[in-house]
Amino acid sequence: MVTKMLNKLFGKKGEADKNVDLFAPMTGKILPLEEVPDPVFSQRMMGDGFAIEPSEGVAVAPFDGTVMQLFPTKHAVGLKAENGAEVLIHIGLETVSMNGEGFEAMVSEGDKVKKGDSLVTFDIQLINEKASSIISPIIVTNGDDIEVLKMREVDQVKAESDVVMDIKVK
Repeated sequence: MVTKMLNKLFGKKGEADKNVDLFAPMTGKILPLEEVPDPVFSQRMMGDGFAIEPSEGVAVAPFDGTVMQLFPTKHAVGLKAENGAEVLIHIGLETVSMNGEGFEAMVSEGDKVKKGDSLVTFDIQLINEKASSIISPIIVTNGDDIEVLKMREVDQVKAESDVVMDIKVK
């Protein structure tokens, strides 16, 4: 009992958990990166991860963290989890050429977000018309800092409800 009290009083404070569950940032069908029709993603040039073919036009925070980057065209957002994992949510392929048309950001760089907070809304039909694909890569961009990256066996996911990947930092 005394040991528990002393550990509680003098234990390390503020040390973040090294594990984070990455929840689905969109509702839709999970695809392996190999099936993304863009070599930058399919060959893991930006990092490891997965893709979602979204069925709803909203991307949400997959964990509690901070918005590190919001592209001016609003087609991609970079987040940092409390454990240090960095994740890029890239909505569609070649959507940068849409210059923000069909996208609305709900956050700004530096914002703190909680799992499930809306990040960006997007028009799936417009993306299908104007970009090469609605398939949306979700990439862990700081792979050198990651000890374990484990995909869950999921096919269809609901945003904020289903865990897609377990991430443990070194």
